[in-house]
Amino acid sequence: MSDASVRAVGWAQSFPVSRGVRAGREWARAHMENLGWTKADPDAVDSVVLAVSELVTNAHHHAHTSAQVVLTWDGQGLHLSVHDSGPGAPTPRDADDSSVGGRGLAIVEALADTWSVHPTADGKTITACFKAPGAGRCSQSTR
Repeated sequence: MSDASVRAVGWAQSFPVSRGVRAGREWARAHMENLGWTKADPDAVDSVVLAVSELVTNAHHHAHTSAQVVLTWDGQGLHLSVHDSGPGAPTPRDADDSSVGGRGLAIVEALADTWSVHPTADGKTITACFKAPGAGRCSQSTR
């Protein structure tokens, strides 16, 4: 975004189980392009898109619910929040080499600058922050 007066901008979209995660990845990539990150830091774009994919997959597969995805840009970092209405907090697992799943939260932890889980009255929200190219730290606390 070229307008220096913009303090924050955000986008929200719900991804039902029937739509899969592809729509979420495409949606996130389009917004990253709008922010100019595809040219400034294509690796960060790939990290955000992969995190969207993992968190939406978790909402669909483990919680069996739609995923409400919010991207918020605050000038320092991009905050990705994914809410589902499944019970309980996610539990990171130790996946062995033969496991086909169980790595989603580990991937998010490896890609994001910070991440956290917030229980809500109707489920949980996982938020990951990715610092902007050339910016300082994300303004979000870790879990």
